[in-house]
Amino acid sequence: MKCIKYSILLLTLQGCSSNYEWGWYILSPDNVEGLTNLRFLISGITTTIYISVISIILAMIIGLIIALPSLSKNKFLTYLNITYVEIVRAIPLLVLILWIYYGLPIMLGLSFSPFVSGIIALTISESAFQAEIFRAGINSISKGQHEVSESLGMNFWKKMRLVILPQAIKVVLPAMGNQFVYVLKMSSLVSIIGIADLTRKANELVTTTYRPLEIYTFLILEYLVLILIVSYFVRKLENKLEYK
Repeated sequence: MKCIKYSILLLTLQGCSSNYEWGWYILSPDNVEGLTNLRFLISGITTTIYISVISIILAMIIGLIIALPSLSKNKFLTYLNITYVEIVRAIPLLVLILWIYYGLPIMLGLSFSPFVSGIIALTISESAFQAEIFRAGINSISKGQHEVSESLGMNFWKKMRLVILPQAIKVVLPAMGNQFVYVLKMSSLVSIIGIADLTRKANELVTTTYRPLEIYTFLILEYLVLILIVSYFVRKLENKLEYK
């Protein structure tokens, strides 16, 4: 059945242009060259997943740290949160990646590997969005929950840890899932500084095979499969939390 679906997909793609002869042999597992190319492309999946997962976890932690002070009555902390979020959201991710990798060594003498630079850029960029997600989720919890927690003698941090955050996470989980998909897609930008992710592997293979259409089509399918898998598990987690 899978072979039939794969064949239908290839026939559909081949029928998109009557003037172009598709060269799927360069990615066919039926010959040595195709199998080698296929393995080369797929080898970038591990790097893409690693950099995306590490970045989203760090961004969630930083985002929560940034969001919590903004909920206090201290105007300075609120303005500090707003300033950070607005500045970071205004910087294009590609520019941030280049600035961290090429700019920091010149400005501060700090030099990072491409992998670490990519993670830092993705984390900083995503943390601003995570901060807003957490802030909105916490604000969605009724004031009664806060008042009951305080009447039981809980301080701010204990109230957040035991009462507010567990409820807020259920509310913001769909948004977090969307952001993980976003980070997964945006991680393709780190290829510009030499990280051997899916996009970098595809670019390198194009320079040797001169078959950009086939390779970038396969790259789209790789990202599509990854994102569908992530979306599936996010929905499973949402359903599990919903019935708790």
